[in-house]
Amino acid sequence: MIDNNSIEQLKQTIDIVDVVGNYVELKKNGSNFKGLCPFHNEKTPSFIVSPAKQYYKCFGCGAGGDAIKFVMEYEKLSYPEAIEKLANLYNFTLRYTEGKQGGGQEKRILETIGQWYRANLEHNNSAKEYLQSRGVSLASIEKFSLGFAPSSEETIRFLQRAMIPMQKAEEVGILGSDNGRYYARLIDRIIFPIYSSSGMPVGFGGRTMGNHPAKYINSPQTKLFNKSRLLYGFHLAKEQIYRKKRLIVVEGYMDVIMLHQAGFNTAVATLGTALTNDHLPLLKKGEPEIIVAYDGDNAGINAAMKAALLLSSHNFEGGIVLFGNGMDPADMVNAGNANTIEALFSKPIAFAQFVIDRIVASHNIHTPKGKEDAFFAIKNYLSTLSPFVEENYRRYAASLLGVNVARLAPKDEKQIYKKYQYNKNNIEIKQQPTKQSFLTLTDVAEESIIKTLLKTPSLTDMVLDTMDSSMFNIHRKAFEALIRGKEHEDLLRIELDDTIVIYQEDELKKQLVYFLRRYYQKALDNIKNNDTLPFEKKIFFIRKYQDYINKLKRGELVQYESHSTI
Repeated sequence: MIDNNSIEQLKQTIDIVDVVGNYVELKKNGSNFKGLCPFHNEKTPSFIVSPAKQYYKCFGCGAGGDAIKFVMEYEKLSYPEAIEKLANLYNFTLRYTEGKQGGGQEKRILETIGQWYRANLEHNNSAKEYLQSRGVSLASIEKFSLGFAPSSEETIRFLQRAMIPMQKAEEVGILGSDNGRYYARLIDRIIFPIYSSSGMPVGFGGRTMGNHPAKYINSPQTKLFNKSRLLYGFHLAKEQIYRKKRLIVVEGYMDVIMLHQAGFNTAVATLGTALTNDHLPLLKKGEPEIIVAYDGDNAGINAAMKAALLLSSHNFEGGIVLFGNGMDPADMVNAGNANTIEALFSKPIAFAQFVIDRIVASHNIHTPKGKEDAFFAIKNYLSTLSPFVEENYRRYAASLLGVNVARLAPKDEKQIYKKYQYNKNNIEIKQQPTKQSFLTLTDVAEESIIKTLLKTPSLTDMVLDTMDSSMFNIHRKAFEALIRGKEHEDLLRIELDDTIVIYQEDELKKQLVYFLRRYYQKALDNIKNNDTLPFEKKIFFIRKYQDYINKLKRGELVQYESHSTI
């Protein structure tokens, strides 16, 4: 944890005009500065930065906050990441509650060894010829800070000359030790520096140029390096990911480099591991479409299947691309097939379709037993999807299996309405008990609706035309405060929580349809079970709610009317 006093000292050091000016062209406007808002498209500046208040505010989209909040929003960073980013910009040494200096010494060691690796590459003809043979340009070598690691003895001698303690070099993963004898972990390899999402060096990857059985080796797990939470190239790709709303996940460092070289600058790679829950917060930043592009061999297909299962169950948009003929993205770029790659990326196989296709392909559905096994495997998979996606792919799966679509429907439709529970360190689906399913999903939907309106106030009318605060069970007071323009502690929490989904206009409409459908279904059930209500009024509201539900099933929003007289 970063020491609070250290954060306050950093705040006193930084100037919001300097910080925002790194991202936005500002012009003096009286005592303030003005520019085009970076958070929404506008032609007339409505974005104001106040040096006196150390605060920014957009009067077009409602964005506002201090320098830390600006970096969080613009760079899509968490609060600690934004603090560390600003500290790095201002050469400010943070203090941590454990008494350590914010990773400053570790960072300097990694930067020093990285510079040495780069210098080695410049003087190693074999390494340069290898990269040239793979089609890597000098510009890409510089962009990705590629280097070369010589022998273990040379590495240790350099560390001694640089006065870097062997123990510290081991702590950051440069060295290993055996019975008190130190050795370099990366030897005779092309070096790929690995950075955090905020651009801080955290480790290295190394690729052999020969026939070593371990083609790639990464830094070991350290205080800074956790390969399950890192994506190679993300720090370089993130700005384009947020702008283009597309993120391409590939398998190797060379794939990332060559794709960037060919103009596909939203490509990133996992670090020798499959996609996991720990990667999801990074993938979620900016809400991009996710394209998983793997080799078309058995290993690639199996990895793609795991990725599709993970991403579809968490409601990510995107799909799978498989490269055939034994070629990976790097090979295709080197062969001049960039147009073919773009054609593949433009039409990925949707995650859910890919999973269903693979399940069908792995069973002999022409036999009763094979068809039964595929049926239950698909039915179990469909239960992990969001309601809208499940309903759509239920029909697709039924057509492949040649069964009635109703057979794939859950016995209790409520079972498919589940909460997507997010926490700070992990993201996973947890099936709630049926009695709680509406409540837990409502909690998630309410938070997302509120956050969407905080980020896009122009969508407020759409929400207020169809519902009011009485429909909010968990966050009613926060919603009322938002509509009235008042402050509320829950609003601040929702605004700063990166795990809460922000909807685009079309997505908001779909979620409102779903939210209202569940609301009116519950209201209809209550009316039917209300024995104290006069018969005529009971029939009136049953018909009214049933009409609402039928319209919502067709995807139509219904106008809100108060029913307080029930």
